[in-house]
Amino acid sequence: MGLFRLLFWIALIGAAFWLWRRFAQKKVAPKPRHTTLPMVRCAQCGVHVPQDQALQSQDRWYCSRAHLEQDSTPGGH
Repeated sequence: MGLFRLLFWIALIGAAFWLWRRFAQKKVAPKPRHTTLPMVRCAQCGVHVPQDQALQSQDRWYCSRAHLEQDSTPGGH
């Protein structure tokens, strides 16, 4: 009878340990998703920049204020 009790307690402790590990592993926070930003091409130099960092004039995009001003001057592209 003593061997049965020992095996019972070993099985019970093993099951409790397995359940604890199973639920503890599921609480890991999911990795945040990286969102992609739309890219636009500078009308002056052709460099691609994220749309939220680019400057827009009419239907053209620019990577910097200098390129925006260069393209809007009479000698520009």
